[in-house]
Amino acid sequence: MWWTDRTHKKTVNPLNVKRKIIITSDGSSSILMEDMDETYHSVHGAVQEANHVYLKEGFFQVPKRQFSILEMGFGTGLNALLTALQAEKNQLSIQYHAVEGFPLTTEEIQLLNYSAQLDHPNAVRDFENIHQIDWELEKPINSCFSLKKIRSLFEELQLLPQSYDLIYFDAFGYPYQPQLWSAEIFSKMYDSLKPNGILVTYACRGVIKQNMRTAGFKVARLAGPPGKRQMIRAHKISKETALNS
Repeated sequence: MWWTDRTHKKTVNPLNVKRKIIITSDGSSSILMEDMDETYHSVHGAVQEANHVYLKEGFFQVPKRQFSILEMGFGTGLNALLTALQAEKNQLSIQYHAVEGFPLTTEEIQLLNYSAQLDHPNAVRDFENIHQIDWELEKPINSCFSLKKIRSLFEELQLLPQSYDLIYFDAFGYPYQPQLWSAEIFSKMYDSLKPNGILVTYACRGVIKQNMRTAGFKVARLAGPPGKRQMIRAHKISKETALNS
């Protein structure tokens, strides 16, 4: 997978992109892709964004005590960490699969400050567990949360139908990876969701909403996290209903 740098109109090899740890406005870490001028999280607050988009509007919208989550874009592991902590706090049983094509290095992971920033008694334990477990093997992170990290490009990922209740869609922005926001990719996400499943993402472009509807989703625009006006929560319904909604 290659990225198009829309600012400089050049193709970027993700294996050669320079990455730099930065601190966002809420004090939490993120990563800047220097050749793309693109960040892994909102510069207005990495933890704030993750809590708003993926926990508030996704995790807490699933009316089950036991459910499965697919994360598209594991990145720093922040979404997985926050979900693991909330699963244990609320005594929910969560199976979590996270997909990433280009994992961070050990050195980069050690520079992330989420454990200290969250000030949670189990944050250090869970963050270390999340990053120390082997890829492709499902392992418990705490008593309520199991994780399988999958190293794969989104386009090449093979998913079983109706496997997940919730999808965290956290790919890089549309200007850099438009192929990951296509109707084809969203159709794959739609098929992998169980009936009445949910997909949440920070993005809210018109072309993204239309591609989601084409795939079969009912799309709702919601208030976004700090620094962003809107985000999307999409529900799995019949494709005919979605196209007419």
